[in-house]
Amino acid sequence: MSLLRRLASQSAVIFVARLTGAGMMFVGQAAIARFWGQAVLGEYLVVIATANLVAAFMPLGFQTVGTYFASEYRARAQGRMIRRFALMAYLQWLCMAALLAIGGLSAVRLIGPAGAVVAAHFPAMAMIAGVSALMFVNSSLLVGLKRPFAGFIADTLIRPSLVVAGFIVALTLLEGGIDDMLNVFAIGYAAIGVAHFAVTLWSLRRIKDTGEPVPMGREVGRWWRFALPWVLIALATDFFFDIDLVVLSAILPPAELAIFGVCARIFSLAAFGVSSVYAVTLPDVFEAEAGRDRVGFLKRIGDANLVAAGLSLVLFAFAGLLGPFALLLFGPGFLIGSGPLAVLCLSLAVRSAFGPTSLVLSIYDHPYASLPAVAAGLATLVGANLVLVPPFGLMGASVAALIAISVWSAALWVVARRITGIDVSIMPRLTGATSLAAQLVSAK
Repeated sequence: MSLLRRLASQSAVIFVARLTGAGMMFVGQAAIARFWGQAVLGEYLVVIATANLVAAFMPLGFQTVGTYFASEYRARAQGRMIRRFALMAYLQWLCMAALLAIGGLSAVRLIGPAGAVVAAHFPAMAMIAGVSALMFVNSSLLVGLKRPFAGFIADTLIRPSLVVAGFIVALTLLEGGIDDMLNVFAIGYAAIGVAHFAVTLWSLRRIKDTGEPVPMGREVGRWWRFALPWVLIALATDFFFDIDLVVLSAILPPAELAIFGVCARIFSLAAFGVSSVYAVTLPDVFEAEAGRDRVGFLKRIGDANLVAAGLSLVLFAFAGLLGPFALLLFGPGFLIGSGPLAVLCLSLAVRSAFGPTSLVLSIYDHPYASLPAVAAGLATLVGANLVLVPPFGLMGASVAALIAISVWSAALWVVARRITGIDVSIMPRLTGATSLAAQLVSAK
């Protein structure tokens, strides 16, 4: 099977699993809105967004580069180095979990209006954040070991089912509200996290250690050099809308915040479908680069861009056609989010068109080069929200997000082209062999 066909088939299976999980998540969130009101749904979304942001920081970036290093060490049969990398990532996660338990409540009270909401549910938020961080590390390692389904299953299917179960238990057995739901969800999620951790350890033990040994000190330096900038890169990409929700919690009314939060979750589902293309591609991309196969490297990047761009356009069309029906599940008041949702999904095409620039910069040992573009994107997001949201409400928030994503995507493409000499956008794949040959001459 060709890489292009395998990308399409594996990404499709992962995306279908994510779609199934999203369906369950929508049911749970719609039930919150229907039974407890839009304001309570907004409260729930702020708590989950905060948990996601805390979780993204806890492993100190090692979860963001786990797939990269696991792919490298697996390709070179350096099983010992994979296990040492995993050990350091888990130790860092453990230390940060301890700090969260000790000082987290005081810290969340400093983040403005969202802080008061999070403080009211802090124990559940802290447990969800800790388990999510552990699963981020697990998933990144499993994807790098060519086990993407095992890596994504907990987040794609199990977590949404726990949200629904938490709501049912809180509403029927405990006869409580959002606090009981979050507690039930957190406890169940912790149990799943332990099982996911066991699967990851079993997978790590199976990697052989027959490759050429490398100095531990040098590798630890590489880990930190890659991981630290990727903390910010991941926050600006994977958790972009969690940051946006926290910012908007001080600008939008609770009911509108809930509507935008639902639109953002639908967008995140679509974005996962696109990102899964690159997740499936990464091990093959690294093998090509490690083997000095520049033609194979560029072809794999081009194939991934082609599939991702095509998928993003399909998802944009689906958002326009089916988005209103999905929003109607939450109540008639959510239908005003149809236009903003379409605008958000349009940004997927922008991201796919410019290609996996941060990934290529890391492969070429320039991870820090992404930071100025990331900072520009986040600054644009905050500034555009302040300018556009007061007069235009939900549509202003969506346009602000589209502008911010376009700014950082274009900036990253320029930086990657200048440093590597490679055009990682979709254009070389569309123009064919002539452009590919030109890149081979100009690439460093």
